[in-house]
Amino acid sequence: MSDITLTAAVRSNLSTLQSTSNLISQTQERLSTGYKVNSALDNPNSFFTAESLNNRAGDLSNLQDDIGQGVSTLEAADKGISAISELVDAAKAKANQALQTDDAKERATYEKQFNELRTQITDLAKDSGYKGKNLLAGTGNDLEVKFNEDGSSNLNISAVDYTDLENGDMKISGLTESDKGSSASLTLTGATDGSTTLESLAAFEATDTLEIDVNGTKATLTISSETTVDDLVGFLDDNLDATVTYDGTTGISVEEGYENFSFTYTNNGGGGVAGAGVADQSVSDATSGSFQTDAGIEAAIGELNSANSTLRAQASTFGTNLSIVENRQDFTSEMIKTLEVGAGKLTLADMNKEGANLSALQTQQQLATSTLSLAAQASQSVLQLIR
Repeated sequence: MSDITLTAAVRSNLSTLQSTSNLISQTQERLSTGYKVNSALDNPNSFFTAESLNNRAGDLSNLQDDIGQGVSTLEAADKGISAISELVDAAKAKANQALQTDDAKERATYEKQFNELRTQITDLAKDSGYKGKNLLAGTGNDLEVKFNEDGSSNLNISAVDYTDLENGDMKISGLTESDKGSSASLTLTGATDGSTTLESLAAFEATDTLEIDVNGTKATLTISSETTVDDLVGFLDDNLDATVTYDGTTGISVEEGYENFSFTYTNNGGGGVAGAGVADQSVSDATSGSFQTDAGIEAAIGELNSANSTLRAQASTFGTNLSIVENRQDFTSEMIKTLEVGAGKLTLADMNKEGANLSALQTQQQLATSTLSLAAQASQSVLQLIR
């Protein structure tokens, strides 16, 4: 069968209707997807350029996550330094308290408290990590933050070691803690009470001397006719770091103390028994700790002052690093937006424009349909003439 013959008017209107239908389909696709370029067939140049921009935006988005983790690692280290600074200040307060007293027992207590604070400093440094990276734990914890796709733009942040206060980057020496020596008991044969004079006892005579040597510091009591048992107890109590008491039955008791001491009795009167019960007494098991001398305390305070300076300098360094990373984080966010907007300019459809186009095309389609009907009616008029 031969092809049906269409008049020129019908063929023209049919072509217009088909073209309008294609445009309506294209416009509907743009409205439904939001893109004016959905594939390389629509506009190769715009499509591939937009793809390149979107790919770079995606790479930067992945880097943004890593940059954010770097910020958190720096923040964890900064908080660790702040907390360590407070502990260093507390240790310095203990050292100053020890400096304000001469009581060996109190100083021994401050030694223990100081060492506990020192332990807490190292523990806190060990706990200042984030996701396995600890900028306060030294070797193996350096942080590299990359800012672009190929890593050519980056920031290397060196870790410090505050977990070892002996050999690390901050020095705070541990203190020797005082240990008590044994107690001593001094017998005073013939004494009845504290008012008894030493000269009335067989073991003592006027002009005799009793010397106490406390870790190299010496003090001497010269016995006179008026020196009493209470005077002897007071002399011992004033010069020994121990509580000294007298009992008529047991004699003089010297409780255990934190300092070594020894007695030397010298018989200058020529008679007596050379201070029987007192002569040659000694306690030598005590250990004098770091805070038992002012020089030891001052040395500790010096280390703490140096530690504070170290912490402040490192906090400033980490603060600078944090500012850089946060700045790059903000910059990367803005760059991602710029790339995505640029890609959108090439491929996104103007929804208002496409909506107006669809309305116009639908109107044009209706007109084309009506015109096609009129063109067909012209042929029907010829048929009426034949009839």
